[in-house]
Amino acid sequence: MTPSFQAEAVAALLREALADPGTAWSLGSFGAIAEFMRDPDEAVTALPDVRLGMATERGAIALTVRSDLRPVAYETAVASGWNHAVALCLPDDACAMSRRGVVTELGPDREAARQQDRDAILFDLGLDLLAVDACVRTRDPEAIACLRSGVGRPLFDHQNPIGRQLVAMSPHRVFLARVGRVEVYAPIPGPGGTSPEGPHTHVLPKLLRSGRTHAATTPIPAGWVPCAGIHPAHPYKDMMGRRIAFDAARHAAFQVLLDRWGDPDLLAVKRGGDHRPDSSISGRHAQAARRVAEVQALYLRGEVIEAELAADEDEGVADHA
Repeated sequence: MTPSFQAEAVAALLREALADPGTAWSLGSFGAIAEFMRDPDEAVTALPDVRLGMATERGAIALTVRSDLRPVAYETAVASGWNHAVALCLPDDACAMSRRGVVTELGPDREAARQQDRDAILFDLGLDLLAVDACVRTRDPEAIACLRSGVGRPLFDHQNPIGRQLVAMSPHRVFLARVGRVEVYAPIPGPGGTSPEGPHTHVLPKLLRSGRTHAATTPIPAGWVPCAGIHPAHPYKDMMGRRIAFDAARHAAFQVLLDRWGDPDLLAVKRGGDHRPDSSISGRHAQAARRVAEVQALYLRGEVIEAELAADEDEGVADHA
């Protein structure tokens, strides 16, 4: 496939997914991720530039199509059955962001998804991630002063005042990658709180310490790094991971994406083929493909035993672990 044809195919994939309110999005890395989703009747605003995406009152997404952007559709086996997504990947030598290790003031966010936010001040939280800059943005003078007091220090330094005030300030969270950005405007949940139904972020220090770009269960081809993800409507759970009646049409729709953008070797394994000795896929991923095929067959035959496949509401729209 020529680069121009590939870019056109990827752009069509992104536009179709953006047009579907049943599709959720993620952008980030292992342990730090921003998620964008919207309700079917939620008002949306077009972006003020040529990027693909939209803004709502709760968040925004803005994407840029690149010639080296590779979608990778995949399924992973989980306790409740399976997850599915399309990872938006870049070559490992083209995905790097700033790699800042301390809180850094970046100035006005001139590329904000909404014109009204372009004079607000952006701060990189300094998480030193390969493919994403996790930032916050505010125009509130007190919040700016607090964030500036932590500049030059790691976010999780016990002497950094930002950590103690971040929930109360609840600045916009802005996650940036070479493929685009996701912005979250909803307040940050307090201790013991739960993520809101809508755009939200997760920053999990324990997972960040692993230094991974993605979960080990995610079958990303060698030499590629996932920067963002498309999460089409799932057959048996909603965007927040809650159980719904099995929807065969949703299942069939993702199988089309899997045929188009999935790993051919994993597809062959899933359909009963052998794991080729010269294949780059791991035994773990091949085993997961077989497990997913078995469970999906049960659903399609109407033989799922609810007690054995209870929904895990902590899975959400993305593989965080």
